[in-house]
Amino acid sequence: MKPIYYPEPFRIKAVEPLKMLTRAEREKKLAEANYNEFALKAEDVYIDLLTDSGTNAMSSAQWSGVMMGDESYAGASSYFHLIENAKDIFGFEFIQPVHQGRAAEKVLIPILAEGKKYAIANMFFDTTRAHVGLAGCIPIDCVVPEALDTTCRADFKGNMDTEKLEKLIKEYGAENIAVIVETITNNSAGGQPVSVANIRETSRIAHKYGIPMMIDAARYAENSYFVKKREKEFANSSIKDIIHESFKCADCFTMSAKKDAIVNMGGLIGCRSKEIYDKVKQRCISFEGFVTYGGMSGRDLEALAIGLKEGLDEDYLRYRIGQMEYLAARLDEEGIAYQAPAGGHGIFVDAKKLLPHIPWYQYPGHTLALELYLEAGIRACDIGSYMLDRDPVTHEEQQSAFEFTRLAIPRRVYTQAHLDVIVDALINIRDRASEIKGYKIVEEAPVLRHFTAKLVPLK
Repeated sequence: MKPIYYPEPFRIKAVEPLKMLTRAEREKKLAEANYNEFALKAEDVYIDLLTDSGTNAMSSAQWSGVMMGDESYAGASSYFHLIENAKDIFGFEFIQPVHQGRAAEKVLIPILAEGKKYAIANMFFDTTRAHVGLAGCIPIDCVVPEALDTTCRADFKGNMDTEKLEKLIKEYGAENIAVIVETITNNSAGGQPVSVANIRETSRIAHKYGIPMMIDAARYAENSYFVKKREKEFANSSIKDIIHESFKCADCFTMSAKKDAIVNMGGLIGCRSKEIYDKVKQRCISFEGFVTYGGMSGRDLEALAIGLKEGLDEDYLRYRIGQMEYLAARLDEEGIAYQAPAGGHGIFVDAKKLLPHIPWYQYPGHTLALELYLEAGIRACDIGSYMLDRDPVTHEEQQSAFEFTRLAIPRRVYTQAHLDVIVDALINIRDRASEIKGYKIVEEAPVLRHFTAKLVPLK
């Protein structure tokens, strides 16, 4: 398919100058960072695709809200504006703001996990997986088989494998399972969407066995846009109606608002049970701040209230998903493999196929991310074996189902020319792939090691 670029449905009114270091300078910076892209200074990066979380460009309406945000410690008007909008969009009675998604997980998951042994998801992302482990449970992924084949162009590769889910419940015992999580879109599977039909069936199974169902809602709007385009039942539905239909299946949700709400800071917890909400409030006061600010400033609450609505605009979502489709079409032209079809928030390049000579325990996804920086000053990240912590029981390295290099595209930040630079860099790396060597970890933390690990290149 010929690459089509959907023009930006906005004007750019402010710019941030970028600089491009020389290859020699980038080599030096990477060595100083111990070959961990998280340790690079942002000023030394040309195109930053490390994450789409908190790296978005806010609108003029959001910046106006920042100026008008109510900074009262308790009962700020910005808090009530946020709660009103969140209830309207998600249909939950109880909403608690927190400062970001992992804070939501830190507050909610231990409440659900008390006395339990397991948690099941279509796929856990890194922080959710870590918080499940920290709460004393073993996280289990249960994604559909199609997701494991990067060349398979199924519409909803992020779906829960519901047949396997029911088998797991019977195997481990419903009384031992803390929560069933549907991550939308499914980040670890390549930003792949989840159908409403799958959310409904997952909910039915969870409630059949008396297990709470939670939605990890970081990219709720992108997922709903895919549903509108691919699930026949919702072809004529609004994005907001699709969100309502999805979220009415869940007992609770956590959300990093730093993605689809297009803000730089913020998160939400949604609950239907007042009993759980009361526990959430107490933990929030202990860990985040008073309930009406949840660790956020009034200006951030106001920007989030506005961003929740802006993120539902279909013209914006068409352009947003269109950026991924443009990148994917260019990669198709060059025969560079990725998790197909294109996901919602980034392109997940199949590093296992681009660097087939590098074994999983030398981290091909991480290696490709570092090569992108060396080649063109592009910062990306591994979604693969490097990102996985060691097995909590055996302490052995764990092999991931994927070896992806994620190119996460910040919202309303980069233009078509930037996307072309990314593809051109990948072409150059592909053409010299056989010369590239992997890496070895020489220092790591026991949890979420990829954020702070130190590595050395193999000779």
